[in-house]
Amino acid sequence: MKSLVRWGTTFGLVGSTLLATVVSGIAPVFALPEQQIKEKLDSVPVWLITNAQGLPLSRQIPDPKNAQKDAGSVTGVYMSRLDAQAFIKELQSVKNPDPKMAEMLKNLQPTAVPLGSIYQQLQQTKNQPNRLQFAFKPNDQDVKGAMDLLKASGQDVKQFRSVPVFMVRFEANKGYVPIQLGSDKKEYIPMFTSKQDAIALLNQVKPKFAKADIQVVDVDGVIKTLQDKNDKWLEQVVFFPSPEAREYIRALGNSKPQNNQKPAAKPPAQKAPKK
Repeated sequence: MKSLVRWGTTFGLVGSTLLATVVSGIAPVFALPEQQIKEKLDSVPVWLITNAQGLPLSRQIPDPKNAQKDAGSVTGVYMSRLDAQAFIKELQSVKNPDPKMAEMLKNLQPTAVPLGSIYQQLQQTKNQPNRLQFAFKPNDQDVKGAMDLLKASGQDVKQFRSVPVFMVRFEANKGYVPIQLGSDKKEYIPMFTSKQDAIALLNQVKPKFAKADIQVVDVDGVIKTLQDKNDKWLEQVVFFPSPEAREYIRALGNSKPQNNQKPAAKPPAQKAPKK
């Protein structure tokens, strides 16, 4: 697990996706090669809470069949660095009489991890007993935004258990709005991890496509689709980290020049693509 907290050089905005919960099971055929899925995930930062040695903070999972044994361990994965910092502050505010524990808590820190590293870890250990599992912590504001959109569309939603993803459509069942990135103006189909970014794109196309809207999708389903489906358009899918995550990327100085551009919708005169 130590390698999970080493940041690589593949950090960027283009070609990214999100993993929402612990991935389990075996997909016999990948519509996209596993390496390509990992590369998409590598462009999204998430945060683990780590100790001074760079190891993730985790808790043991009791074995329901044997109270004397553990069934592995679980660590939190935060979509927001601020949320990870808030949890660390909460832990540190609790007085602990154990000097070693107090020292450990004092040295906790949020550590950025390429999401592809977590995906790779899950793939490599999926058949191992007592493996480390990951519990994803989505940002509350984005969860609320997803639920508001779902309720506005007439769905009876009590809670959203996954990490929400937002896609802009020309209209319901009429295809997703593509964007152009890079100097070659290559087309991509964006999946935003922030409602704020989806609204920005929606506002660009609304003047010409009055029925354009934002679709909320479940990221668990997105991963499964990338693994199972054989649709060509999936190669165009890119996920955009939240504004907070993009600011972190810029602070590292590792973002690519074209990634500093705002997503631009294609000229609205073109016909809506079919899925």
